[in-house]
This record gives sequence, C-alpha cells and structure tokens, in this order.
Amino acid sequence: MSSRQAIISTEYGSRYLQQLSKHWAHKFETEATPVSAKIALPLGDARLRADDGSLHIEITAHKSEDLSVLQDVVQTHIERFAFRETLEFDWQPQT
Repeated sequence: MSSRQAIISTEYGSRYLQQLSKHWAHKFETEATPVSAKIALPLGDARLRADDGSLHIEITAHKSEDLSVLQDVVQTHIERFAFRETLEFDWQPQT
C-alpha cells in the first residue's frame, strides 16, 4: 500500500469533506461527521479531517501504481466543490 497526505488551507474544510462524503455515499462505503470522513474507494481509502483553517487529506492506495490516480480523483472532486476559491494541494508521502 502507498500513501500520501496534503494539508489545504481553507476555512471551508468541513463543508468540502461533507460534500465529498455525500457525493460518494451512494456508491461507496462512507463514514462522516462534520469534521472527519473516511471513504472506501475502489482504488483505496481517503480520510479527511477539517479544523478551523485547513482540510487534512490522507489517501492510501491498495496498489502503489494506483496512488496517482486516487490522488487525482480526490483532488479534482474537492476542487469542483471549492470552485469559489483556489486551493493549493501539496501532496507529500505519508509519514
């Protein structure tokens, strides 16, 4: 398994993680609260956590070759929900 994480500066992290969870809840297993979410996607898992000024994302791909695709899927969906602001994603290996 391969993992990456990103911390995105935004006041609306809770809103975005809730939107993402609701968007995928009809297709995938999700667990969500206003400040955290876990989404089981076919390529791997996405975990999100929101605080006052940021959205924390951790992704874990089942296969290392799928990590970039999983990252792109999660990032593009969040960017769609955040169309009113430009988010900076600085993906790093999970420590």
